[in-house]
Amino acid sequence: MQPSSYLVFSPSNMSSHLLCLFFFLFTSNAVASALGNESDHLALIKFKDSISSDPFGVLSTWNSSTHFCNWQGVKCGSKHQRVTKLTLDLYNLQGSISPYVGNLSFLRVLSLQLNNFHGHVPQTISRLFRLRALALYSNNLVGEFPIGATNCSKLKTLMLDHNHFSGHIPVEIGFLGNLERLFLVSNNFSGPIPLSMWNLSSLVLLSAAYNNLEGNIPDEIGHLKDLVNISLGVNKMSGKIPHSLYNLSSLSVLTLSFNQLEGSLPSNMFSNLSNLRIIELAGNQFSGPIPTSITTAFGLQEVDFSINNFVGQVPNLGSLRNLSVLDLGTNDFGGNSSINEWEFIKSLINCSKLQEFGFEYNNFVGHLPNFIGNLSTKISQLAFGGNQISEQIPTELGNLVNLISLTMENNHLTESIPTSFGNFQKLQYLDMNSNKFSGEIPAIIGNLSQLSELDLSHNMLNGNIPSAIGNCKRLQSLDFSYNNLSGIIPSQVFEIPSLSILLNISHNSLSGSLPSEIGLLKSIGTLDVSENHLSNKIPEAIGECESLEYLYLQGNSFHGIIPPSLASLKGLQHLDLSQNQLSGTIPQELQNISVLVYFNASFNMLEGEVPMNGVFRNTTELSYHLQLCFFFCFHQFLHSFLEEEDKEKHLYNATNEKVPRVSYQNLYNATNGFSNENLIGSGGYSSVYKAILDSAEEVVAVKVLNLQLKGAHKSFTAECNALRNIRHRNLAKIVTCCSSVDYKGNDFKALVYEYMSNGSLDKWLHPNRESSNKLRTLNLPQRLQVIMGIACALHYLHYECEQPVIHCDLKPSNVLLEDNMDAQVSDFGLARLIPVVDGNSQNQTSTSGIKGTIGYAPPEYGTSSQVSIEGDIYSFGILVLEMLTGKIPTEEMFKDGCSLHNYVRDACPDNILEIVDTTLLSLIGEEIQAPTGVEENNHIENEGHLQSNVENCLFSLFKIGLACSVDSPRERMNMMEVNRELNIIKNNFHA
Repeated sequence: MQPSSYLVFSPSNMSSHLLCLFFFLFTSNAVASALGNESDHLALIKFKDSISSDPFGVLSTWNSSTHFCNWQGVKCGSKHQRVTKLTLDLYNLQGSISPYVGNLSFLRVLSLQLNNFHGHVPQTISRLFRLRALALYSNNLVGEFPIGATNCSKLKTLMLDHNHFSGHIPVEIGFLGNLERLFLVSNNFSGPIPLSMWNLSSLVLLSAAYNNLEGNIPDEIGHLKDLVNISLGVNKMSGKIPHSLYNLSSLSVLTLSFNQLEGSLPSNMFSNLSNLRIIELAGNQFSGPIPTSITTAFGLQEVDFSINNFVGQVPNLGSLRNLSVLDLGTNDFGGNSSINEWEFIKSLINCSKLQEFGFEYNNFVGHLPNFIGNLSTKISQLAFGGNQISEQIPTELGNLVNLISLTMENNHLTESIPTSFGNFQKLQYLDMNSNKFSGEIPAIIGNLSQLSELDLSHNMLNGNIPSAIGNCKRLQSLDFSYNNLSGIIPSQVFEIPSLSILLNISHNSLSGSLPSEIGLLKSIGTLDVSENHLSNKIPEAIGECESLEYLYLQGNSFHGIIPPSLASLKGLQHLDLSQNQLSGTIPQELQNISVLVYFNASFNMLEGEVPMNGVFRNTTELSYHLQLCFFFCFHQFLHSFLEEEDKEKHLYNATNEKVPRVSYQNLYNATNGFSNENLIGSGGYSSVYKAILDSAEEVVAVKVLNLQLKGAHKSFTAECNALRNIRHRNLAKIVTCCSSVDYKGNDFKALVYEYMSNGSLDKWLHPNRESSNKLRTLNLPQRLQVIMGIACALHYLHYECEQPVIHCDLKPSNVLLEDNMDAQVSDFGLARLIPVVDGNSQNQTSTSGIKGTIGYAPPEYGTSSQVSIEGDIYSFGILVLEMLTGKIPTEEMFKDGCSLHNYVRDACPDNILEIVDTTLLSLIGEEIQAPTGVEENNHIENEGHLQSNVENCLFSLFKIGLACSVDSPRERMNMMEVNRELNIIKNNFHA
């Protein structure tokens, strides 16, 4: 008898024993699978319990009526029914990441991007040994680098970017031997990059820009033979670029801009970088010449060497046939008159794809060569200001017919402006100030119908102002000051309806009267006709310039009385009437201008008493003193400004508590003296700087008003008035404000907002230089989320405020994106409050002519002096169409009756996919997939259903955009209808 513990196999009992063994193994696996299923089910339930807010209701499907493998965002393997993928991107979920996620032991993909998860990443993720992709992009996660992730040795993609992680990158990152893509952008990582990272031989992409990383780039970087993209811009890296980096032949993108790197670049730097497409070294301390081997990097498309200390002659780059961007500005190139330093421009004639070319603020001397006109006609931006270029501008420059921006300021250019400039039909920005141009302003200037800014100041131009300037119907800023112009001011100057920033014709020899047509400039902010030979009376019509903030009439021969109509200029802050022949009294009505801070009427023949009420009564806000002039007694008011505490009393937050004060010194220190390093954007009236306030230890955005520009003071006041009593999750959140004086005694005004690390919507829709970074692209759910956020903000402004607010300048650059990609409407510098009469808000409110931005402002603003809620809706509609098509409403194709609205209308409904933004189309198939390259065998289920959902979503959004942007204000949808339709679209899209 055999012991019972042994199995004896004989021909007679072998089959029965095998059957028993199979049954034993099968039931064991089944039990293990059941236990694993229950563990996964419990882990998901615990994950749901850690969510405090689910605004889209995405977790409503997570209930007992459905197997957890069918819950939204959950995917299981077909064999064991274990969770292999948990993807909950872009749902605005709030809460913490449950430590129970570590029990999902079959998990390969964990993607929680674009939500509001906070707290630390749980250490239990170290158990996920099958994990291939961990994507936590754009949340509010904190703490040090999640060390548990370094135990997931099969990880190929790790995305921690756009969070609040801090501390050092741990040496344990070297355990991730299979890591291919590492994203650490926009966190607070500090210290040196550990040497162990340079042993990750599978690494293809390393993106760690916008941190506080420091130290050298070590020679060990050369171990990463497969590296394609390295982005370390905007850090504190120092030292030299190691020579081993130049041997990474697979490298395509090298971005090291705005660090503290130094040294010269070796002449053979590019010899092995045959695949390099983009190199950005701007904002460092590199010196020496550009390596001559750059001429062998045939694949280069974008080269940015600006803001360094490069010297010498620029190599001939004609072999770079794919070059589209070349920025050499702010260096020390040139300066050697003994050689032909212009040959490099001649070589660029071969670069037929060149679009942006800048060599401004260097040491180039001599005559600009004629062959500059043979450069690619695709060039849209050309900048060569701030050099020592002399003699005449070559007429051949007019061959560059697609120029949008042309700047040549601060040179020694002479003779007349070439008539060939009339070819610049697309030119929007022309700056020729501070040269030695002479002769007359050519009439062909009127051919530049797209111009928005024209600066010919500080030259030697003579003759009359050409009446053809009136053809430039899009001009917002015109500066002819400090020339030798003579004759009368043509009335056509005052018939340009778009002039809103500046009209400066001061310091010339203009004569005659100030035309009564001046009253047509409803939107002008700064008007300066000082120091001329103008005479006769100041026209009463000047009181119709409703937006005037700065009016300078001094140094002329005006006589008669000060027109009482000036009292109609309720936003007037500076008024200078000095050195004229004015008589009579100071109008009593001027005391009603509550914002007037500077008044100078010296050296006239005024008499009588100074008004004693209104602003004249408060000597803390307006100072003045008595002065004798000739044989009359008059008062002069000058050098006055609002005290900081008197100004700040007008700005309150939503709880009616006074916002904390900051001084000019606080902001100066927090922005490192308003340095370019901290500059994150600029607009019509202001520049915006990133800063850390000592008082709050928080990152903020400081919007500094450029008080030299037309509407800056009024913009500050308008923004304060609009923001003091409003608060909404989709409106930019103000922290504090400052109204003071700078270290030179000049007026200083700034608003301090919460910092938005994702920047403006405009930069995501039209990434330009950042196009190489796929993250700078919005997919369809993201665009829908942004549209809904903007719509919610407008609904609040129009219907939920105590006094309805009209934004007046809605456009992509005025929409900021939070870390979770929620939209925040910003820039209320043109906003208007709607008066309430008998408890009802009026449909329209008086304003100052055309408001907003060309292309986004509704057509009725061009003929009416009123703004309306319907105007905001039109701007919203155009913005929606731009988000879907990727086309700016002022593109060249939209002319001669064609507009963005008509372009979309003609394509709907049959051809909508033909007009959808190509970058959006490329992402549509990836909306519910894992990050690229993570699981090659995963396929989208129900592809036909998704395709239908996508097309229906696009068509419905196009319908809203069209319905909001029709010409007739009465026929536009209101924001209540818009929000109702958007909620339906959202629910259907996520169904």
